[in-house]
Amino acid sequence: MSAADTPTPAAPTPEKPKKRMSPRARLILRSVATVAVIAVAVWFFYHETRGKYIESTDDAYIHADNVTVSPKVSGYVEQVYVAENQDVKAGQPLVRIDPRDYAAQSAQFKAQIDAATASEESAKASLQEQKSAIAQAQAQLASAEEDARFAASEVDRYTPLAATGAETREKLNSLRNQAALSRATVAARRAALEAAQLRVNSMQAQIRQAHAQGENAQAQFDAANVNLASTEIKASTDGRIGDKSVRVGQFVSAGTRMMSVVPTAFYVVANFKETQIGLMRIGQPATVEIDALPGQELQAHVESISPGTGAQFSLLPPQNATGNFTKIVQRVPVRIAVDVGPETRRLFVAGLSVTAKVNTINAKDAKDSEGKHL
Repeated sequence: MSAADTPTPAAPTPEKPKKRMSPRARLILRSVATVAVIAVAVWFFYHETRGKYIESTDDAYIHADNVTVSPKVSGYVEQVYVAENQDVKAGQPLVRIDPRDYAAQSAQFKAQIDAATASEESAKASLQEQKSAIAQAQAQLASAEEDARFAASEVDRYTPLAATGAETREKLNSLRNQAALSRATVAARRAALEAAQLRVNSMQAQIRQAHAQGENAQAQFDAANVNLASTEIKASTDGRIGDKSVRVGQFVSAGTRMMSVVPTAFYVVANFKETQIGLMRIGQPATVEIDALPGQELQAHVESISPGTGAQFSLLPPQNATGNFTKIVQRVPVRIAVDVGPETRRLFVAGLSVTAKVNTINAKDAKDSEGKHL
């Protein structure tokens, strides 16, 4: 191979100088890193001192103790005074049932009261008459007893005279006969007095019977008046009408659901996990955010804590004593009172979704009965 064919070595390529970060970029990077470290430190400090004590759940809803409006008596609906979603006050009439049947029953029992009262007054009048008859019988008995004593004294006076012949036997026999008649009259008057006195007990029993009949009629009259008053159904609390299904002319039976009154005393039921309620206490501050009012955080406080989990109060509570078991985190209903005024409460609707937060920091040093930290 000739020298001309020998390849010439390639010239080495110069290395590119490394780009150095500008001081401005290094300053920005350091600043960002410093801010990130500070942010993490602040978050960590907040979490350790406060954040970990705030328990939150979105399994929460607005509740109200709805009052079901039902009639106590049966009948045809004569008038409906309210409309759907209308605000009502306690004692305001809602529905009127035809009262004519119950008014007739009330009048019937009122008549029975009057009849029993008249019977009692008649028995009392008869008793007064009988007492007068007793007084008369007593006077007649006293007169007969006086006649008997006089006749006996005459017999005693004429007996020695007849024995000496100063008076005839016929006169003595006549006096003895009069004495016997007087004694018989006394016995008859005494029997009449006893009979009159016995009739007093019978008349007093008649008075008690008439009085008892009057009381029975009065009780039935009062019950009839209660039924009559129940034909006008009134609101038992302030609130708003909902789920109204009653119509004029409809026949309703006792206990039929006609509508509901939703009171304005709304509250929140938040279902916290069982791992969140260890430091939860009644009275602790809370905040709620209603999905229907985004961005508005309302002040509240814990009002009460349920004595059992939601599963325990279900229609078919779980029976975990079986061969197969899977542990499931349970939830405990916590009632939270919202501390807002009536104007804000007017925006509440039962059933709205809520996010609830409870600050449990005041119980961080809680101890059990043995002095151990909870």
